[in-house]
Amino acid sequence: MTLLTVVHGWIPDVERWLLSVFTHCKFDFEALIVDNSDDVRVEGWLQSRAAERLRSLRLNPPLGFATAVNAGIEAAAGEVCVLFDPGLELTGDAVSPLLEALRDPTVVVAGPFGIRGKGTLKEFEEDPGPDVDAIEAYCMAFRKADAQAVEGFDPKFRFYRIADIEFSFRLRDRGGRAVAVPGLPLVRHEHRLWEATSPAERDRLSKRNFYRFLDRWGKRPDLLVGGSPP
Repeated sequence: MTLLTVVHGWIPDVERWLLSVFTHCKFDFEALIVDNSDDVRVEGWLQSRAAERLRSLRLNPPLGFATAVNAGIEAAAGEVCVLFDPGLELTGDAVSPLLEALRDPTVVVAGPFGIRGKGTLKEFEEDPGPDVDAIEAYCMAFRKADAQAVEGFDPKFRFYRIADIEFSFRLRDRGGRAVAVPGLPLVRHEHRLWEATSPAERDRLSKRNFYRFLDRWGKRPDLLVGGSPP
């Protein structure tokens, strides 16, 4: 199993995530950090944190979010990948329930934060599940082989917003389910990329990504949980 995160800076966040992973993960795992920061301080910090089950991959020059995640998926040694935002902190064994969910062969993606369309592909809201339309990339578990079969995240999503919804739909388009596993022992700290982007810019980039999502999936209401064929 590979616990994967993409880093854009903010070393204290990554350190907190890493410590929580090594403290609370009960399974045989590797922690894989994709350094997408273009920051020599992050590079130096990673070099000083060498450990048996820790690997890092530096992208130089930095790439868009989706391409950076895909680089991590390709480099992953585990059959299952759990993608985390580095702002997340494990306070207990949050991974075992996700692996348990993936033991069901009909489940292609699982995570604590599920969303469902509000009767339409144009508006989504948080939903406790269990069956949902998509899993948010704060924490999402999937099989490496399934991700590779759909060619991973769409590289056009350079900004992270909506990329997780689109990826969930890619996985589910092959017939699988997205399952929310709520109540996991996790703390969501500040989302640095969101906070570091100006409100006007993040609104522009989010809208662009959502239109990109609708361009591919807008005529597929059958992929909504409880939806009807197009």
